[in-house]
Amino acid sequence: MAKNRDTKPLIKAQTLKGFRDYLSAPMQVREHLMEVARDVFRLYGFSPIETPALEYSEILLGKGGEETDKQLFRFKDQGGRDVALRFDLTVPLARFVAQHYNELVFPFKRYHIGTVWRAENPQRGRFREFMQCDFDVIGTRSKRADVETVLVIHDLFQALGFERFTIRVNHRKVLTGIIESLGLAVDPVPVLRSLDKLEKQGPEKVLAELVKRAELSKSQAEQMLDCVVGLSSLRGDNQKVLSRLREQLQSSSQGLEGLTWLEEIVGVAQAVGAEPRVQIDIAIARGLDYYTGTVYETILDELPEIGSVCSGGRYDNLAELYSRQELPGVGASLGLDRLVAAMAELELLKTQQTVSSVFIPCFSDDYYPAYVTLAKQLREKHFVVEVYPEAIRLGKQLRYAERRGFQIAVIAGDEEFHRDVWQVKDLVERSSSEVASENLVDCLETMKSP
Repeated sequence: MAKNRDTKPLIKAQTLKGFRDYLSAPMQVREHLMEVARDVFRLYGFSPIETPALEYSEILLGKGGEETDKQLFRFKDQGGRDVALRFDLTVPLARFVAQHYNELVFPFKRYHIGTVWRAENPQRGRFREFMQCDFDVIGTRSKRADVETVLVIHDLFQALGFERFTIRVNHRKVLTGIIESLGLAVDPVPVLRSLDKLEKQGPEKVLAELVKRAELSKSQAEQMLDCVVGLSSLRGDNQKVLSRLREQLQSSSQGLEGLTWLEEIVGVAQAVGAEPRVQIDIAIARGLDYYTGTVYETILDELPEIGSVCSGGRYDNLAELYSRQELPGVGASLGLDRLVAAMAELELLKTQQTVSSVFIPCFSDDYYPAYVTLAKQLREKHFVVEVYPEAIRLGKQLRYAERRGFQIAVIAGDEEFHRDVWQVKDLVERSSSEVASENLVDCLETMKSP
């Protein structure tokens, strides 16, 4: 039998391009970030939902634009149905709201933490399978929902432990207004798609794309680009940007309407002390076609090159593709995996070690019931406890505990059980003390982190 096992060809252990495994340490970080996100969303009144990973392709196609359609993982299932993996959580939300309209209370505030898939080229901070943490409000056109979106993003990043971050805000009607103010009679959608690449690709490539894809003449493209770049250079001084925009948009009612939304966001951000982290940035448009109004991108000031780690915007027409009801929406999404990649680069990932984690070595199988009994008592006090399953050498068990991140080991063998005591060993400080059994739980309680 052993001979057959040695000669049997092995399947190569590997992951697909753009996909990856998570070891325990980074997975603990991801779970912590998700827990923080849930807490913040709930504080603002958002409730959880879940939708399937697979949708009918027609649900997803044409919602994010031509480029997004190309990135769909699309196939025929066993029943011959044309299906695709969701590329975000917003389009499935629109379908969900239309399908369950009579069961929901509007405005409907939901959050959803789930995996999405895009067959794009993997690169720094970008993967083909990744986790999104979304929150959205459906059923209101009020500016205040857009303002609240900024406040949620702001509080979320503070809760995650970041101090240096910037929430960049724009409004698509402002960009459309700029196009109108320049007298350019063109479809605004390809113009906005091109402008959204300005920071990533630079002015020269965007200029070429405005000519090729947006069908502007070279002089028109230069005029548009000069205006946007000039306004974007004022980023950081919201009042100056607003003032320049009011001058630029005098001939565009649509542009002036978008401007009032930006003024509302800046005014409230200033009132609550968040304005230093909120900046109007005329260069952002968001690439997805379903956005119709306010758009958001969140940048880590210490690592701007990794891109936005929390993005979103207003989409007033998306749900109407599935329903006769008027279902405007606004929301944003925390890109969990990109954020974790950024935290790794900034050396902010730390193994979650706490003094409330306790390791109990196994000296003898005869004492295993006593170890399990103690573990139960400690878990009732909210300690993280692991009992080693085998009675092997103590040194090997303690090395295992240290590698797993435990800080405390509670040890008892023949002598300790005979005297009714436990050895409490600090695995970090390399110190130990003897504690009577009746005082052990209280002793460990005092060692918990404040």
